[in-house]
Amino acid sequence: MHRKNAQRWRVTSVLLTGAVFALGSFWLLQLMNRNGGAAAGDPRLSEPDYFVDNFSIVRMGPEGKPAYIVSGVKLTHRPIDDSSEIDVPFVRKLSAALPPMDMHAEHGRIDQDNSRVYLSGKVVIDRAAAPGVQSMLLKSPALTVFPDADRMETDQPVDLLLGATHMTGVGMKANNATRQIDIAHDLRITVPARPR
Repeated sequence: MHRKNAQRWRVTSVLLTGAVFALGSFWLLQLMNRNGGAAAGDPRLSEPDYFVDNFSIVRMGPEGKPAYIVSGVKLTHRPIDDSSEIDVPFVRKLSAALPPMDMHAEHGRIDQDNSRVYLSGKVVIDRAAAPGVQSMLLKSPALTVFPDADRMETDQPVDLLLGATHMTGVGMKANNATRQIDIAHDLRITVPARPR
C-alpha cells in the first residue's frame, strides 16, 4: 500500500511539473506575441534611420563593371522595410552593348533589395543614338524600373519618341535588353514619311 502511494505521488508530481512548464511556456509565448505586436505598431520603427544629402551610389554588375548609378538631392532610408526615398533622383543605366540610358524624376523609391525603383513626377528617360540603336525619349507621370532585369513598366500614360517615330498610349512594358516595347491601350503611332 505504501508503494502505491509513493508511485501515485511520483506520477502526480511529474504531471504537475509538466503542467507548470506548459502553462509557463504558454504565458511566455503570449507575452512575446504581445510585445511583438506592440513593436510592429510602434510608429518610431517607420521613422528614418539615416539621411544622405547629394549622394551617388554605383551598383556593380556580375562582371565587376558599373551597371548603373543612382544619385539624388536627398536619400532617406526607412529600416522597417529597408526602403529608400529619393528626392530628385537620377538613374544612369550602363551597358557595354547600348548607350547609357538616363532617367530623371521628381521623386523615387528603391525597395525589394535594391532591385526595384519607383520613379514619379515628370519622369523622363533619355538614351542617345548609336550605330544600330535609335535614340529614345520617354515621358510619363510614373514608372517602375527593374535595373537588374533591364526592364521597366507603368500603367500611366506614356509619350515615346523612338528615333523619328512618335508613340503615345496608356500602360507600357519595355525590355531594354530585347528592345521590345508593349503599349497596353490607346496606342497612337506617328511614323515619318520615307524620303523619295
